[in-house]
Amino acid sequence: MNKSLFSVFNCTVCTILILFSADILAQDRLSGELFETRSEVIAKNGMAATNHPLASQIAVDILKQGGSAVDAAIAANAFLGFADPAMNGLGGDLFAIIWSADDEKLYGLNASGTSPQNLTYDYFLEKGIGSISASSPHAVTVPGAVDGWFEMHEKFGRIDFEALLNPAIQYARQGVAVHAEIADLMDLLDRDLIRFYGLSDDFEWKQLDYFSTLYRERGRFPKKGELFKNEDLANTLEILAEGGRDAFYRGEIGRRITDHIQDKGGFLSMEDLENHSSEWVDPISVNYRGYDVWQIPPPTQGMSVLQMLNILEGYDLAEYGFGSPEHIHYFSEAKKLAYADLQTFYGDPDFNDLPSDALLSKDYADERRQKIREDWTGSYGPGLEADSHTIYLTVADGDGNMVSLIQSNSWLFGSLITPPGLGFPLQNRGTGFTLEEGHVNTYEPGKRPFHTIIPAFVTKAGEPYISFGLTGGDMQPQGHVQIVMNVVDFGMNLQEASDAPRIRHSGGGEGAVELESGFNYETVRSLLKMGHEVRYGFERFGGFQGILFDGTFYYGASDSRKDGQAAGY
Repeated sequence: MNKSLFSVFNCTVCTILILFSADILAQDRLSGELFETRSEVIAKNGMAATNHPLASQIAVDILKQGGSAVDAAIAANAFLGFADPAMNGLGGDLFAIIWSADDEKLYGLNASGTSPQNLTYDYFLEKGIGSISASSPHAVTVPGAVDGWFEMHEKFGRIDFEALLNPAIQYARQGVAVHAEIADLMDLLDRDLIRFYGLSDDFEWKQLDYFSTLYRERGRFPKKGELFKNEDLANTLEILAEGGRDAFYRGEIGRRITDHIQDKGGFLSMEDLENHSSEWVDPISVNYRGYDVWQIPPPTQGMSVLQMLNILEGYDLAEYGFGSPEHIHYFSEAKKLAYADLQTFYGDPDFNDLPSDALLSKDYADERRQKIREDWTGSYGPGLEADSHTIYLTVADGDGNMVSLIQSNSWLFGSLITPPGLGFPLQNRGTGFTLEEGHVNTYEPGKRPFHTIIPAFVTKAGEPYISFGLTGGDMQPQGHVQIVMNVVDFGMNLQEASDAPRIRHSGGGEGAVELESGFNYETVRSLLKMGHEVRYGFERFGGFQGILFDGTFYYGASDSRKDGQAAGY
């Protein structure tokens, strides 16, 4: 055995033993003899799939009242900003892909905000700041989600905006029981905040006065099954319902945000909020074995999904089979190639020339595929290691409209900066900038940072087929690709595609292949022989929600790894 191969075996021997002992049943499951998962939800008049059962119910209620898919998505998102506040809220950004049945076309919405105009790159140089801290006021960009709601509603809404926010307002006043996953994330932050945010060892929660009052009134975060309320957020949502978009970007809410940021030494101003607007964009796509897969263009990482699919199209994955060494090997290599391009090219198109057509061409995919060896793993350049805390939801209505929507604070509770009285924290999406001179995502005033959050859509023969998404930072493109492969190559239904064991290639360069329970020992041994470092993973595999339309019925699926629910009527 050569020296490098021996080191691979040596560092992963414990992983092999764990996989071998834990996955006897999984070997049969992946051979086709057994695949245990719950059924899809099937309905004709409308469908919603979100990461919280009450959000799904709210969406269905709005649909029953005659609301559009977009109306229902806004109502569900508003509720999630209250009930799942670490993941999303009024202080974050939003992206959406919307199928309009009237126009028979897809619309893309970039509802993300820019950096402050008065904060310059030279400021960081003069202060000797080498990177933008996650809890710094300099990480706070203009919150775009609220403007995104109003943009979507103006174009596709049917019900009065006040009615859309009312469920969230009522729940925020009355309270909800905290769900298990939400409590677990808060507990994670409670136990590991200092390392997570790079804060000093003498940090105490009481230093975050209003944040602690809002989310830690018992001296800790709420636990599973405890009642959680947010009167301040209810008041803010009422201001929005009455005053509209301008109440946020030109009125009382905006002034409280900018005053608080500037008190903390930040630069975000009312002028930045007043000048903000969402952008309607053309989604980008590639055809994968007869299915058109759609993403939002940069500054999101969505194009990496399409690059990976183009590369993988050159392999007969159906013949290799799900869970085969070839399946995992070629997937991981395609991921590394696409993410190397991601680090080099993906940024705000208003500040960079993006060779999108070239990167998405089949010829370029053929060229990149030539770098992949069938018997050994390779290293193709830097990758992406990014954590992101996000909600994804999708809704379809009885008229055939569908919306794929993703919204995020970036990190857990974003920057932790929470303007007093408003009831929500501000995102820290500015961490998507680098302070490396000349990089595609180098900080500049008025620029949109790199975004990990991506909604997805699939059409077939020009008709809507699947609206879906998956949370989890750099796992999102990997998850999107696996869902498409599971449906198209491996013939799974949508719920099976969601619940099938996942692969996550972590880190850049060579990195490591992380596997969920369910891949057999022979596959792991083959991957090790190819030079892969293989790890056994317990988390960070994302959370899927999706709706498939067969022309008559909607089929809803919600990830069994999460607390969510697909619901229809």
